[in-house]
Amino acid sequence: MMVNYNQSVAVFLLLSLGMFKLGSCSENQSQTNNVTVKCIQSEREALFSFKAGVNDTPGKLSSWVGEDCCQWKGVECDNESGHVTKLNLSNPAGRHRRFDYFERGPNSPCTWCTDSCPRSRRRSLLGDVNSSFSRDDKASLSGEITRYLGNLSSLTHLDLEGNYNLFIRNLDWVSSLSSLEYLYMGGVKINHTKADWLQAINMLPSLLELSLYSCELKHLPSSLTILNFTSLHVLDLSYNPFNTSIDLIYNPFNTSIPQWLFNLTSLTSLDLTFSNQGGKVLDSFGRLGRLKYLYLGGNHFYGSIPASIGNLSSLKELDLSYNEMNGTIPESFGQLSKLVKLYLLENSWKSVITEAQLMSLTSLEEFLLTTNKSQSLVFNVTENWVPPFSLKYLHLESCRIIDPKFPQWLQVQSELTYVILKNVGIKGTIPEKWLSMISSQLTHLDLSNNQIKGNLPHQFVFPNVTKLFLQSNLFSGPIPSNISDLMPSLQYLDLSGNLLYGKIPLSISKIKHLNILVLRRNNLSGELPYHWNESQMGLRVVDISYNNICGKIPSSMGFLGNLSILVLSNNNLSGEIPSSLQNCSIVSMDFGGNRLSGNLPSWIESDIFMLRLRSNLFSGIISRKWCNLNKLHILDLAQNNLFGGIPDCFNNFTAMVDHNTFGFKPIENYTEKAYIVTKGREYEYESTLQFVTCIDLSGNSLTGRIPIQITSLTRLGTLNLSANHLIGSIPKNIGNMRWLETLDLSNNSLFGPIPGSMSSLTSLVHLNLSFNNLTGRIPSGNQLQTLNDATIYKGNPLLCGSPLLTKCPRDETSDGLTITDTDDKQDGDDYERIWFYVSIGLGFAVGFWSVCGTILLKKSWRHCYFRFCDHIKDRIVLLIA
Repeated sequence: MMVNYNQSVAVFLLLSLGMFKLGSCSENQSQTNNVTVKCIQSEREALFSFKAGVNDTPGKLSSWVGEDCCQWKGVECDNESGHVTKLNLSNPAGRHRRFDYFERGPNSPCTWCTDSCPRSRRRSLLGDVNSSFSRDDKASLSGEITRYLGNLSSLTHLDLEGNYNLFIRNLDWVSSLSSLEYLYMGGVKINHTKADWLQAINMLPSLLELSLYSCELKHLPSSLTILNFTSLHVLDLSYNPFNTSIDLIYNPFNTSIPQWLFNLTSLTSLDLTFSNQGGKVLDSFGRLGRLKYLYLGGNHFYGSIPASIGNLSSLKELDLSYNEMNGTIPESFGQLSKLVKLYLLENSWKSVITEAQLMSLTSLEEFLLTTNKSQSLVFNVTENWVPPFSLKYLHLESCRIIDPKFPQWLQVQSELTYVILKNVGIKGTIPEKWLSMISSQLTHLDLSNNQIKGNLPHQFVFPNVTKLFLQSNLFSGPIPSNISDLMPSLQYLDLSGNLLYGKIPLSISKIKHLNILVLRRNNLSGELPYHWNESQMGLRVVDISYNNICGKIPSSMGFLGNLSILVLSNNNLSGEIPSSLQNCSIVSMDFGGNRLSGNLPSWIESDIFMLRLRSNLFSGIISRKWCNLNKLHILDLAQNNLFGGIPDCFNNFTAMVDHNTFGFKPIENYTEKAYIVTKGREYEYESTLQFVTCIDLSGNSLTGRIPIQITSLTRLGTLNLSANHLIGSIPKNIGNMRWLETLDLSNNSLFGPIPGSMSSLTSLVHLNLSFNNLTGRIPSGNQLQTLNDATIYKGNPLLCGSPLLTKCPRDETSDGLTITDTDDKQDGDDYERIWFYVSIGLGFAVGFWSVCGTILLKKSWRHCYFRFCDHIKDRIVLLIA
């Protein structure tokens, strides 16, 4: 049988090529056609060198044994060449995620305020690094990344992201990775002291994505001679403390944003969140026409949003929150038809929002806009305007809605799940039709600080609502008795500052996931719910102050093991404090202004920050068991029936000594308020409450001396021991309490002199020592010079000196002027008086002999002097004649 010659040649060539391919791949191959080939030896050695330089606590490199590195975990090779192309050793638990504004909520505390953060809430929603990066050191590699990774010349992907314990001394080796397309090193500390880290990155022409968030980079060059990585699509330099102060001074563009950024016209994502950038937002951003994601939050940008923003036709997300924007929002915003998320929180906008800025935002789903200056931003749309978008998240705060009624355009938004309309001037009632339309999907509703009236909804079921804030309105009527059925998922409930009346529903104690309950300042009556149970272990705050609640504090509240703040002040509660509360984790207890009785609770734990029991009927002594309250900032036991002495162990209140010991960490979505008597008046403290230090034991029947140990509380701001039966003298070293602003020891039986050290109290603004038996001269000097009110010392008949009219026995008068020693004569200090007379004598002697001695010694001067005297005598005689 004849075989075609061409076919024979073809078969021969195929067999030859196949044999050649099999023979040539015996050393460098991954797994293809069941033939395994080892990786490149030099690259295997480079990986071994990398492994030797790091600490593999999580065991990520445990598979890095043997010769075939292509089989190691996290390593991928090219199937043909055997070169390592991908190295993925990231820590998924530490990866960067965009900050979730809705997860933290609108009232989160400031947790990452640095010295460059003067505004109290600049970083409150963006939060600290832990809010945006979930750090897990146990899953993180640690140690130094050495230059050996630069030997992986075919690497296209390098991912070390989320390893917060890794560091790099030098990035120069990166320039060897000429094929690199994806470089993720977020969280790795880069120890470059200069901006040359960017020069190494600039040598990567194929780079598509670069992530260097939270790398502690401090230098960002304003210019590059040649820009090589122009194919870059994603750039994340967020959470780096770039030092841009010099740039802001000398940059002619009045911004610290490097100009080379605007030449990266392929960028689709740019993240400069918390990168310490500043200046005006430039029109140059309009050149980045491919941008889909632009994050500039948490910086120092000011001015208006440039009109060129309308050129970013592909933009899907824009974040300018937490800057210093104090200008307008341009009408060109209306051109961003693909915009889905718009975050403009916490700036100082001075603008009017009309249909023009919103007319084409057909894709908009999340709209967050707030201003720091109340009413400086006006939301002015026509009454019958129908928006082109369907929102899921809406946050408007401190702006002014022209139509004071509930906005018509809002009532057509049927997909809303998150709604904040806070301090926007809304009046009237909530439309029931709108509530019923969104009730099934609604998770967050905040209508606080408006003038909304009407009853709370009793008929709608909100199965998914977790946060309901209706405080500071005009709501009236009772709280729905079946609230646990209406809102079974409720976690935060704040109805404070309204006109609600009736009883607190028993069903509140059935809401299993309740975290915060605030019913402060209403007209609620009846008793507290009595059936609290273990199912509510998440409840941390109960604030029912300033109502008309009567009865006893239920002992069942002791089942709330995580209860941290219990505020029941200014009600009509009676009975004793149940000992079961010692099972809770209470750090703040405010029961002031009730009719509670019995002994003070000796079981108070050392974590307590504030213990306020003033204006009750408590009796007994102050327990020495309280001497371990080392975190105590506020102790207010005033206006009770306490007796016995003041314990001499109050010096153990170390939070009143150490300035580094602050109060407990604020609880999200709750701001505790308390009235503290200081500086002679009662002040309400809110956000600054954690910095207050106060001991008020006034209005009791305490006896004995003032313990000298109390003067070691150098950070104490208020000490009020008035209206007791204290005896003895004022401690001599009271001047050590240098931060004391208020000192009230009035209406006691104290005797002896006022210590001279009291003049060292340079922070003192209120002093009251009246109605005691104090004697001697009132000290002067420093701050005491400004406290010249005589009533401070009234009722001490044996006191003398300024500002009293009573002169001290050794005061001397001359021409109506009183000459007194500046120090107390009782202390034996008479040196100033002696030196006064000595100086007068010396002055007279020097003056007399300087004139008379010259006349006696110099004859010509003597003759001249006598001729002058004769001449004067003759003139006087002539005048008389």
